[in-house]
Amino acid sequence: MWLILFIYLETLFPSVWTVYILESKVKDLGLAGSGKSLLRWAEDHMPVLMSIRKRFAEEAPLRGATIAACLHVTKETGVLIRTLVDGGAKIALAGSNPLSTQDEVAAALADEGVSVFAWRGQTKEEYYGCLKEVLKREPQITMDDGADLITILHSGEGNISKVVGGTEETTTGVVRLKAMAANGVLKYPVIAVNNAETKWDFDNVYGTGQSTLDGIMRATNVLLAGKTFVVAGYGHCGRGLANRARGMGARVIVTEVDPMKALKAVMDGFAVMTMDEAAKIGDIFVTATGNKSVIRREHFRIMKGGAILANTGHFNVEIDTSALGEEALERRRLRQNVDEYLMKDGRKIYLLAEGRLVNLAAAEGHPSEVMDMSFANQALSVEFIIKKGKGLKPDVYDVPKEIDRAVARLKLDTMGVRIDTMTMEQEAYVRGWSEGTE
Repeated sequence: MWLILFIYLETLFPSVWTVYILESKVKDLGLAGSGKSLLRWAEDHMPVLMSIRKRFAEEAPLRGATIAACLHVTKETGVLIRTLVDGGAKIALAGSNPLSTQDEVAAALADEGVSVFAWRGQTKEEYYGCLKEVLKREPQITMDDGADLITILHSGEGNISKVVGGTEETTTGVVRLKAMAANGVLKYPVIAVNNAETKWDFDNVYGTGQSTLDGIMRATNVLLAGKTFVVAGYGHCGRGLANRARGMGARVIVTEVDPMKALKAVMDGFAVMTMDEAAKIGDIFVTATGNKSVIRREHFRIMKGGAILANTGHFNVEIDTSALGEEALERRRLRQNVDEYLMKDGRKIYLLAEGRLVNLAAAEGHPSEVMDMSFANQALSVEFIIKKGKGLKPDVYDVPKEIDRAVARLKLDTMGVRIDTMTMEQEAYVRGWSEGTE
């Protein structure tokens, strides 16, 4: 581990020497060069966020703001952090998953003066220690991916009185925050970036679908064609994954608890059944529910030998790994991100990435092109909080429609796609009510 100290002088008052200390803890600062190469690649594939960065650099709308962020430390996140810094913010960044940090990117950002506390392979204690470290900066804004940062801040860690507002990136985090709001314990407004249409209908569907398969294939190199592929959960993430698995030639089964989502899966042409039924016939299982113990002891007991288990939900609770260990005679690491569990009857079950996010632990996460929209929403939501956060009551808010639509327009522009505009007659028609059948 490296502990890096960045010391610089306040230049506004040259007669006074003021020292600021920014600390970072990353795996190896020597990886910074490789990390900056990864960042350049991502920047070339994130034109919407880069256009926002250009404006931020000119206007500095975030000047003076301190932001504490708990995000997956990937090259795409690095582009977001650079954008916020160019907008005038001071950033303290922790990773939002013990296995998702790209150490090269963490080193690159630390080398540029960002306070980074993230490395791949953290223990649970180290993970929460890093979250506590970023909160020592007494932020005005929090950026979260799963709501761990917000929840420990609300439990007494850090100075919550200085926080104006926050953002949340994930479905899981939004669910937690809405529960906090419903129980009257949420103490500041949070923008649910996950609920932006340009986030959940693209990042969740196309990003999760592609990156989850990428993680499974990198970890195992198994052939998907001809396999029975079980997707637990048919929300946006599950829907994207199911469609992409079908595109790879797999026979896809969906399990659900929501009758509306189950009906959608049926109408989309997938087999829908209970996990009790699917467990007997599945070859590959992926959880995408945001809930816990979706695959559990009774399922392990009836799975076929050779079954592969993976999770693409935010937290590592969707597969009951404790029960899996108790059911097994032996566990051994076969290759990176693949653990073999030898069951008492001789069957072997394989768990990928320790039950953590397989797309980030075993691959690189979502492609830059789709994170371009998600992180554009993040950057613009931070700007919105700075401008209007003090006027908002503690609650969970959707991304303002004007931001969502602006991101969509920018994305189309960067893709060279032109769309129609309504004529004055059409605008009058949709505002009126008097015209009917002619």
